[in-house]
Amino acid sequence: MTSETSFSVVIPCYNYARYLKACVESVLSQGVKVQVIVIDDCSTDETPAVGAALAKDPRVTFLRHEVNQGHIKTYNEGLALATGDYTALISADDLLTPGALKRAQAVFDAHPEVGMVYGHAPYFQTNDKLPKARIGKPRVDIWDGRKWIAQRCKTATSCISSPEVIVRTTLQRQLGGYCADLPHAGDLEMWLRFAAHSSIAYLAEVDQAYYRRHTASMQSTTFSSILADLKQRRAAFEAVFRVHGHKIKLVDQLRETALRALAKEALWRACWSYDRRRVDQVCVDELETFAKETYPGTRSLSEYWGLQWRRRLGTRWPPLLQPILPSGYIHWVKGKMLWRRQRLRGV
Repeated sequence: MTSETSFSVVIPCYNYARYLKACVESVLSQGVKVQVIVIDDCSTDETPAVGAALAKDPRVTFLRHEVNQGHIKTYNEGLALATGDYTALISADDLLTPGALKRAQAVFDAHPEVGMVYGHAPYFQTNDKLPKARIGKPRVDIWDGRKWIAQRCKTATSCISSPEVIVRTTLQRQLGGYCADLPHAGDLEMWLRFAAHSSIAYLAEVDQAYYRRHTASMQSTTFSSILADLKQRRAAFEAVFRVHGHKIKLVDQLRETALRALAKEALWRACWSYDRRRVDQVCVDELETFAKETYPGTRSLSEYWGLQWRRRLGTRWPPLLQPILPSGYIHWVKGKMLWRRQRLRGV
């Protein structure tokens, strides 16, 4: 580790003036050499004034779009401006925890094969008091990138929120920016892309960032439908397998695993709509069609036959039969176990 090692932190901002100052301060207080790039995507609130005030610090650059460019173009613009050894991209409504960049730097410096470092990111609501961050010495788990991809294929989900990720800038330049046709699953595709080309490090037993949940967040306002989310995740996996499959062992097997997981999730969501009397709120037929289009062996899945059984019973009986049926409870237990695994091991 040398004093010259530096970080670039890209902070895209759209109408988050009320959060921007705290976000930037959480970066500047890391105790490392840092370049902060704030890009205002034509906000209509006080972001220009807040950004200009923050830019009085020579470590902060504030840029403003005259026309809204959208988050993907804004992300890629910031990444292109990064000059540090390591780069992070943090939404203006999120925060880094104390020491997050130093912890990541120690891993990068000790493990040149690692292209991406991440940790746990506690969620919090806007009006909540920040949960106390774990900022001690982490347990460092180094994953072979291909094995990390295999873990992601098992559930076809992301185990990362976003602000807790730091990457090696040279590899970011090599791999390029976010895909314009993946506005919702661009992060997932990016992490898979890094894993195809490098090892991945998880910092266990510490918290690396705070992820804010509120009704105005990108996650809450974009691609909110179940079907849209599934389609975006399918596209993310397909893009990585198509472009970077030559770097991934057993790529055909992993592709089948991921598509099977997506089909199972789509069918379970359809089953759940019957169990909760929400058939009128969920596109059941489209979810089944998605499953069949995604995974040729859909008819072999227990979720498929569970959906057919519920259809025959109609909307009245499935909720009444839940106390004597194990499927819902088993699904709930699996979800809890997955959450615990991701917290402990990052995958």
